[in-house]
Amino acid sequence: MATTEHSVGFEPADRLAQDRESVRRRFWIKFKKVVARLPFAEDLLAAYYCAFDRETPRHVQATLLGAIAYFILPFDFIPDMLPVLGFTDDAAVLATAIRLVASHITPEHRDAARAALKRATLNEA
Repeated sequence: MATTEHSVGFEPADRLAQDRESVRRRFWIKFKKVVARLPFAEDLLAAYYCAFDRETPRHVQATLLGAIAYFILPFDFIPDMLPVLGFTDDAAVLATAIRLVASHITPEHRDAARAALKRATLNEA
């Protein structure tokens, strides 16, 4: 993937996004660890379901997979372990990606996200 002025600093996420199965596996590992601290968990899950939906156009999948890959990387601009600020960069990257492809995130993706979030929070209790 070519580096452009808009992707500088995101190369590790771009590389990871190319490996869909690694993104899928690593997403759920990290998500389960941090779900309680994520105010944007439902949006993240809706983006995940849209990215892996076979009906979603490839360019939309690539955009969302890049944002999800950034979320699962163990390093980023603001470390996730910092209280309050830790996920702000992840949220900003995700919000930008969602804004670019919002028309492709369907009510079904949102329903699946709510159901998965409900299951995740029940398993924590």
